[in-house]
Amino acid sequence: MIHPHKNIILIGMPGAGKSTVGVILAKTLGMQFIDCDILIQQQTERRLQEILDEDGPDVFRQIEEEAILSLHPRNSVIATGGSVVWSRAAMEHLKSLGLVVYLEISFSEMEKRIRNITTRGIVLLPNQTLRGMYDSRVPLYEQYADNTIPCSDEDPESVVGSIITISRQE
Repeated sequence: MIHPHKNIILIGMPGAGKSTVGVILAKTLGMQFIDCDILIQQQTERRLQEILDEDGPDVFRQIEEEAILSLHPRNSVIATGGSVVWSRAAMEHLKSLGLVVYLEISFSEMEKRIRNITTRGIVLLPNQTLRGMYDSRVPLYEQYADNTIPCSDEDPESVVGSIITISRQE
């Protein structure tokens, strides 16, 4: 069983299933669940898309970093926002908190899963395409991950099972 002071941190693309898998994983393991996107919305009292539309991606990423650095959880599953990997400070903090698991999906799977790109709060840089965002983030997810779980053809319960298996080996 994972050490009770340790946490499981889920990273990956928008649509990878971090929030969905995180809730099921937390219930299955009897852990707390923290959704960083919801945390940001609670701290700012604004929706993610509002922050992006009104303040832009740089301000959003600063808010996201501050929210992550404010976390000191125990026995929690943490679902991060897809853009968290742009902050070295945030990622180093998350790595110090526990096991970082990259929920990997293909570009075509991400496109299929994301239907609400203009309202979902996805951080795209000016003039950046979804493909450009995908290609720029993959190496960062790979760099920070302790483990990678392929999720394109898996249902959430299968992904949860895979995470439980690797967490017991840590």
